[in-house]
Amino acid sequence: SAMEEMDREAVATAVQRVAGMLQRPDQLDKVEQYRRREARKKASVEARLKVQTLISLSVRNAEQYIEYIGIISFKLFQKNCYNCFPVYFLMLLVSFPEIVREAQDLIEQGELLQAHRKLMDLECSRDNLMYEQYRMDSRNTHDMNLIHTYFGDMQKLSEELAKQLWMVVQRSLVTVRRDPTLLVSVVRIIEREEKIDRRMLDRKKQTGFIPPGRPKNWKEKMFNILERTVSTRIEGTQADTRESDKMWLVRHLEIIRKYVLDDLLVAKTLLDQCFPPHYDIFKRLLSMYHQALSIRMQELASEDLEANEIVSLLAWVLNTYKSTEMMGNSELSPEVDINCLNLLLSQNVVDQLLSKYMSTLTSNIIGWLRKALETDKKDWVKETEPEADQDGYYQTTLPAIVFQMFEQNLLVAAQINDDLKTKALLLCLQQMNSFLTRYRDEAQLYKEEHLKNRQYPRCYVQYMIAVINNCQTFKESIISLKRKYLKIEMEDTLSSSHTNMDAILDTIAKEACSSLLDEVFMDLEPHLNELMTKKWLMGSNAVGTICVTVEDYFNDFAKIKRSYRKTMTNEAYRRVVVEYIRAIMLKRISFKNAEERKDGAERMIKEAEQFRFLFKKLAPGSGEDTEGLCGIIEAIAEVIKLTDPSLLYLEVSTLVSKYPDIRDDHIAALLTVRGDASRDMKQTIIETLDQGPSQPNPNYIPIFKEISVPTLTVPKLLK
Repeated sequence: SAMEEMDREAVATAVQRVAGMLQRPDQLDKVEQYRRREARKKASVEARLKVQTLISLSVRNAEQYIEYIGIISFKLFQKNCYNCFPVYFLMLLVSFPEIVREAQDLIEQGELLQAHRKLMDLECSRDNLMYEQYRMDSRNTHDMNLIHTYFGDMQKLSEELAKQLWMVVQRSLVTVRRDPTLLVSVVRIIEREEKIDRRMLDRKKQTGFIPPGRPKNWKEKMFNILERTVSTRIEGTQADTRESDKMWLVRHLEIIRKYVLDDLLVAKTLLDQCFPPHYDIFKRLLSMYHQALSIRMQELASEDLEANEIVSLLAWVLNTYKSTEMMGNSELSPEVDINCLNLLLSQNVVDQLLSKYMSTLTSNIIGWLRKALETDKKDWVKETEPEADQDGYYQTTLPAIVFQMFEQNLLVAAQINDDLKTKALLLCLQQMNSFLTRYRDEAQLYKEEHLKNRQYPRCYVQYMIAVINNCQTFKESIISLKRKYLKIEMEDTLSSSHTNMDAILDTIAKEACSSLLDEVFMDLEPHLNELMTKKWLMGSNAVGTICVTVEDYFNDFAKIKRSYRKTMTNEAYRRVVVEYIRAIMLKRISFKNAEERKDGAERMIKEAEQFRFLFKKLAPGSGEDTEGLCGIIEAIAEVIKLTDPSLLYLEVSTLVSKYPDIRDDHIAALLTVRGDASRDMKQTIIETLDQGPSQPNPNYIPIFKEISVPTLTVPKLLK
């Protein structure tokens, strides 16, 4: 071939030339110089030959490129005929499709760095070609478009490579664990592109020329992709809805917590090393996660959340986020400083949620309390007795249900902060106050219904006992609730409402005790009616029956808790004595002579002793008859028994000084029962008594003021 022929000739000429030089020592220094000159000639010849070869190749193999190559190379050649541009560009134009194919293969094999190297070479050549065209004729857009169109595949190649990069970036937190070198390659490619961007922008400032598609801004794109990835990561953690799982929000927040913590730990320990320090990748990611979380929390806050969901959200935002389980994790510090983290929700949104929580909680508690009371009332009419506690005291589940509900809500509120917990406690106690008023009303209605038909409900007495015991349980529960959930310094703010509740509870218990005693005295009525009658004087067993009936009832009353049982016994004792004295004041009997007076008085003293014995038995350990109730009956008996009428005034005045609430009508009635005092004598005694001093027993609780005297017979007696 011509090429081989030329080679042979050149070698022969060179051999001759060098041989000549070797014969003359002064020529030896010029050998190197000669070698360089010949090399230049050779390069020039080769270039010419290559152009010829390439042109013939392009004509033969690539007819579709002729127009581009012809126009472009011709125009550039005109301008740069002493330059080797055309040679270089022609080579590029012809081998371009082949290089693109090779780069695509490399992308498919995952050899991204090598693929990018080829892409950079192609872009560099195209950009220089366009730059030359621009310098020749900057207004000639047709030729510029010609070059651009010819290199169109290169744009696709760049996009294909970018697609691969973004896939790696999207999965960077996974990739960094499995194949960190791949991530490093991606970052290196992005850095190379950033460098080229900067160079091109500088050239634009100087020449006004910038190649198409520049700046690529791949670094910025990478951060945008990371940001989208983080958002998707957080949005994608909600697996359930309220319909499918009422704990949906708790689960959702827990998954977010776990993902974010894991991601940030990986970012800090591994990802950071794959990026240049000036990327500040961990800080950027931290900020992206914070932003994405903030958006997600805003979305959740704007949903129609239930009370417990509001608390879950706020507890997470205000506490969990900065806790050691998340951003406060020791492995994240010092890069993450929880004191410098902004709130995920604005204070305004937090306040709105808190007030929504309090109003929802208020209506919930009102509803729960109402329902609890309705449920409890259904039990009151059952045919079976109420359950007893471990000590055998009757009770219903009402206090347990109420306080369990309070506890649950306080534990929930405590997840947010002490302030909310205190507010919730105040709310519970405030609602408890109005609830107790309803409880009191219901107990009264229960009694009224029972009085319409005393056979019904069958377990009326037992359920009324349970009401009394519940009052004691409520008292204890309020104390323990405050002890558990209230700071000492807050005690004062609650003391008045607490005193108020205690007072209501005591009233309910007292009224229930009173209802039960009414029950007892309704059964005692026929026997009380027998007292102070002829039949009684002749020896009826009315008081014996009274004592047996009371004792029988008190077997049931043993199921009343001790604190109220003592009150109950005292009240029963007092009422028995009052009813006994009332029977005396009814003037059903008027003794005819000293004999009858003696029998009646002794009977009264004996019966007082029976009462004393009974109540000592009912309330062992409550000591002696502290109020001296039976003593009143005995003192009255002494007035009746007295045989010497001249001492009557003295006896009566002793009685009055001991029991200063005795009224004139009581004394008149007493003297009438005695049966031997004239009208004048009564008047004298009553008038003289008004001046006497009184020395009552300090424990004496006025008893006569409860006893009325029938007036119809008074005028007759005074005549």
